[in-house]
Amino acid sequence: MSSAVSIAPPRAAELARSEQAELPSVSATDVSRSGLAPERPRRLFDGASSPPPTLRALTPPRRSSPSERGDLRVLSLNIQLNGDSGRLPGIIGIIRNSGADLVGLQECSADTANRIARELGYNVVQTGGGTPVLSPHRIEPPPPGRRGVIVRHPSGEVLFMNLHLAHAPYQPFQLLRIPYADAPFLNTEAEAIAAAIATRGGDVDDAVTELSNRGARLPTIAVGDFNQPSHLDWTEAAARMRRHPLRVRWPESTAFARAGFNDAYRTLFPDAIAKPGFTWTPKTAPDDPKDHHDRIDFVYYRGSLTPTRARIIGESAATSDIVVHPYPTDHRGLLIDFTLPLSAGATAAIGG
Repeated sequence: MSSAVSIAPPRAAELARSEQAELPSVSATDVSRSGLAPERPRRLFDGASSPPPTLRALTPPRRSSPSERGDLRVLSLNIQLNGDSGRLPGIIGIIRNSGADLVGLQECSADTANRIARELGYNVVQTGGGTPVLSPHRIEPPPPGRRGVIVRHPSGEVLFMNLHLAHAPYQPFQLLRIPYADAPFLNTEAEAIAAAIATRGGDVDDAVTELSNRGARLPTIAVGDFNQPSHLDWTEAAARMRRHPLRVRWPESTAFARAGFNDAYRTLFPDAIAKPGFTWTPKTAPDDPKDHHDRIDFVYYRGSLTPTRARIIGESAATSDIVVHPYPTDHRGLLIDFTLPLSAGATAAIGG
């Protein structure tokens, strides 16, 4: 069990507004029509029964010498169907108090992203498919037909991409014979890899190609809900202890690795048995026969970036480094601190 930061409840003034009254409920059908993929079955947070959470502000990352390196904090969070049913204030609280410089949200429509940005005073760019990028820093929208944005961080430019890949068919469920989305069951690693490529391979190839072409000279980060585990987690050791049914060299994570990207969480916590870092899901029990807990939300990085800290935001100290009560979404959040060299322009601007 990792040490946890307990989060104080919100102040009464912050709860005075009725956020639920202002935000219409969004059905799975509405979300599909808006370009968001409906997720695996989940138990929705009851916004009427508990006040929305607000994170106590986290300590900003320790700043390096301004003449040498800068610091960058990244948050990836699937907010589950636009944070509906009164959950949006809790989502906003997590973002506000995380201290993140770059935020990638999933299952977040343009209207919801704009509302969050207004609340926080952030810039926002909607990159398609319910995947906005938010930042207190300037964001350059992607060129036509592209997804990655350029964020003008004080330490220099960063190429940043936010992804939400197809939720079904979901190969872990297929291997475990958990009925979902009328998908056939699978038996072998080869079958799982082939099915994963058929489900998400084109999107992964497009993302890796764009990041490789545009990020040759820039620190590059890709975040999101990838809806597929990592080959770094589904290992022989994990299969032997029955954490996962078998070893699988999942094609999404291996594609990013082949392109020179590192998994920030696994870089800092290479032992997947000791630190599973599960992000799916806080909404079901670990032994639920109709679910399988896993790490499917990632922060990948490449270039002159060094991860210095990784934290899971979630519902309990047993699963998370930062605890929020009540927790407002069905994915745990992933918060990563990086250091990066200051660009020449940034160094000159601060007198380095």
